Amino acid sequence: MRHTRWRRVATSLVMLVVLAGISGCGWRGLNSLPLPGTQGNGPGSFVIEAQMPDVNNIQPNSRVRVADVTVGHVTKIERQGWHALLTMQLNGDVDLPANATAKIGTTSLLGSQHIELAPPTYEAPRGKLRNGSLIPLSHGGAYPTTEQTLAALSLVLNGGGISQVQDITEALSTAFRGREQDLRSLIGQLDKFTAYLDDQKGDIIAAAEKLNHLVGKFADQQPVLDRAIKTIPDALTVLNKERDDLVDAADQLGKFGALTADTVNKTKENLVKELKEVGPVLESLANAGPSLTRSLSLIPTFPFPNETFQNFMRGEYNNLTGIIDLTLSRIDAGLFTGTKWACDLTELELQWGRTVGQYPSPCLAGGPFNPGNPLTIPYHWDQGP
Repeated sequence: MRHTRWRRVATSLVMLVVLAGISGCGWRGLNSLPLPGTQGNGPGSFVIEAQMPDVNNIQPNSRVRVADVTVGHVTKIERQGWHALLTMQLNGDVDLPANATAKIGTTSLLGSQHIELAPPTYEAPRGKLRNGSLIPLSHGGAYPTTEQTLAALSLVLNGGGISQVQDITEALSTAFRGREQDLRSLIGQLDKFTAYLDDQKGDIIAAAEKLNHLVGKFADQQPVLDRAIKTIPDALTVLNKERDDLVDAADQLGKFGALTADTVNKTKENLVKELKEVGPVLESLANAGPSLTRSLSLIPTFPFPNETFQNFMRGEYNNLTGIIDLTLSRIDAGLFTGTKWACDLTELELQWGRTVGQYPSPCLAGGPFNPGNPLTIPYHWDQGP
């Protein structure tokens, strides 16, 4: 009896010590303690982490499974920013790529939840999951839970409109009653419209591609458009400041236009008369057009007309002798005869002691330098050669 009593006392003391230690470390239930029988504690086991958007009812010591096989357990759950960070311990023979996914799954309809690890579905496997590996938040998620499935089904059955299908059917029947032909015609027109639209499919695609090309051009000119958009407000500000001057200029332009119209109306008769008088002149000029055109052919081949220039030379060669007389008396006789300057150059030539080479000369009609016709008057020794 005494031995049994001491055993009870010792057991009570041990329980008190354990409870004191647990209370000092923070008691959160049995899941806060490592439990026997969990996977991931054997030789070669390793620890990984996974970022999850939500952990639902996941607790420490929750199972970690791969293809419905338990390969480890959850050791710690922490909050990291706005998502959860799970620490898991896996068996050493777990072979998964480094970009594996982690999702919260349910064992059965009313079963417990666990972490399901699997290779990636939408990308190629890469690397290997090792000790210290981290599954990012983009590869974390959860399968639909029983509660979510039942809630969605309840929404469809109660508030999703299924109960209103009969009302909708009755309303459609009432709307189309007596209008069967119109409905049939509408369906036929829709069929034709769809066929036409299908025939224009190539044009529609080409137009979309052209539009895409145009949008690409605008995208290439984005810096120019941005600069223009930034410049337009300043330009509008300047126009706003000059609004009064622009209005005044427009008003003055209107007055000028009215004055011009009045002037044209008052001078219309004279303008029409002058145009009528110019008509015969322009007609004569037009009639003389062919002659003017033909006369232009003489300029590059002067003094030989272009039409007869080929007749200028016949044979293998020709000789041309030209004498240019630039004496003052010849220039006087050729240019100034009959003018008030007639005989001035001849008198100047006689003062230089030259005799006139043209006989009889109209300038030798008397005077100090014009003694008369040399054929009829006597010769004087002081006359000169």
